[in-house]
Amino acid sequence: MRKLFTSESVTEGHPDKMCDQISDAILNAIIAQDPDAHVACETATKTGFVMVFGEVSTTAEVDYEAIVRKVVNEIGYDNDEVGFNGNTCEVIVRIEEQSGDIAMGVDQALEVKEGGTDELDHIGAGDQGMMFGYANSETEELMPLSLELSHKLAKQLTKVRKDGTLDYLQPDGKTQVTVELVDGKVERIDTILISTQHKESASLEQIRKDLIEYVIKPIVPAELIDDNTKYYVNPTGRFVIGGPVGDSGLTGRKIIVDTYGGRSSHGGGAFSGKDPTKVDRSAAYMARYIAKNIVAAGIAEKCEIELAYAIGVARPVSVYADTFGTGLIDDEAIVELVKKHFDMRPAAIIKTLGLREPIYGNLAAYGHFGSNAKDMKWEQTDMADELRKAAGI
Repeated sequence: MRKLFTSESVTEGHPDKMCDQISDAILNAIIAQDPDAHVACETATKTGFVMVFGEVSTTAEVDYEAIVRKVVNEIGYDNDEVGFNGNTCEVIVRIEEQSGDIAMGVDQALEVKEGGTDELDHIGAGDQGMMFGYANSETEELMPLSLELSHKLAKQLTKVRKDGTLDYLQPDGKTQVTVELVDGKVERIDTILISTQHKESASLEQIRKDLIEYVIKPIVPAELIDDNTKYYVNPTGRFVIGGPVGDSGLTGRKIIVDTYGGRSSHGGGAFSGKDPTKVDRSAAYMARYIAKNIVAAGIAEKCEIELAYAIGVARPVSVYADTFGTGLIDDEAIVELVKKHFDMRPAAIIKTLGLREPIYGNLAAYGHFGSNAKDMKWEQTDMADELRKAAGI
């Protein structure tokens, strides 16, 4: 059976990604001083302004405005010519303390209130909800190939802009890759799409020629390209107006880009600007860690893990596994393996994955999983041998 599947990515200059990076830069600055801070920081942007808002409870002292300007300038929005200038834009800050009603459940979980003494029970989930983790065997990173290539193309697009190879490029851009699946396995690449902001002086003909040569060819494996592969470069014909001038930006609007490119379910929660007591973030990282180790162990070729939580309760209310018919043991047996070998309480997740460190800035663009997060604990496969032995395979 032949099917086409598509994933997309965006560059760091996309207005939504700009907001994600600001929110996570603020989180990093706070956690560097106060690892136990509670942070829920959102960012919005449009022509001429950036607004940061949300709830923060911390002993840290940070200069929100300076952080905003630094991030915006480093992305490349540092002069009026690109339509947005981090040196002169208005920065609006509306930060309040976390609600005491929410803090009461996070600081002391239901298990502790009912007499529990385990120190890893002391943090309750920061909200209700369900989080998904996924892995498959399509790439070395155990990620969907369509998404990994989309991220790598977006990263390469930024690289050739910043290093001056293509000095007419501007920060905003999007990439998209369509793969052809035969019986569930990637056989070829059907379509590659890149849209990039550019200076007025650049011709469409030059942009198309250069992006194929300097962006696509260095990234996309030649063996996956054939005579029928389609290339779309700036298909509208012009992309001069971009960034916050061309479109508004908001934290958390690229959750599929951040995760699995649509190949897995998503619970709806965003990551950026949230401290690790928020299970939207920490439990999604743990679910990826679990799923990746199951696939790395050879227990399944594909695995999706769902964790669900109740606000103020440490232990997940449910654990679910789906191997899409590729598992060597039953999915129910995998759930039992997961429960036995992984501690999914928020405090345990934070400890296991090292989430009290200022590690988040580099994840805010180009993906929280896969090659962009290769040094993160949740991308390690250190549990694979233990799971393989426990599964008896």
